Amino acid sequence: MSLNSIYGEILNEHNLRPSNKKEIKDPTITLEGKNPTCGDDIILQLKVNDEGIIEDGGFSGSGCAISQASVDMMLDLVIGEPKERAIELAGKFMGMIKGTASEEDIEDLDEAGVLKDISHMPARVKCAVLGWHTMEEMLMKGIETEGVHMDHDTCTTENM
Repeated sequence: MSLNSIYGEILNEHNLRPSNKKEIKDPTITLEGKNPTCGDDIILQLKVNDEGIIEDGGFSGSGCAISQASVDMMLDLVIGEPKERAIELAGKFMGMIKGTASEEDIEDLDEAGVLKDISHMPARVKCAVLGWHTMEEMLMKGIETEGVHMDHDTCTTENM
């Protein structure tokens, strides 16, 4: 099986049957991420406990196959992890997209590593990073007040 067909299978699986496209019960953080250039729009919800562990996560919204699959793969990786680990994985993902990540970093991203060549498609970069930017902002700003919801454009990729 070629790498292109593996890439296509993983992307299609996460796009057509996302395991994390759902609303979660009692999220502690909710943030909307928008990509106005192509219309991708997600609402990301995380439930983070007092110890900083991401207990659950889900997303809703609409967008292209890449944006939907990428956020689903991201949630697969971070649910059950401390928020510091989720921020670390987001950094590795951004490094992969920029072409600066090591092979070990890409392996650490599990299935999300199939998106490593997205950097060769500049119009799709914003799609792939939408969920990751949104999560990173949620966790780094520490907006963990129940019911917090912010609208903003999370797709700034000037440095990509």
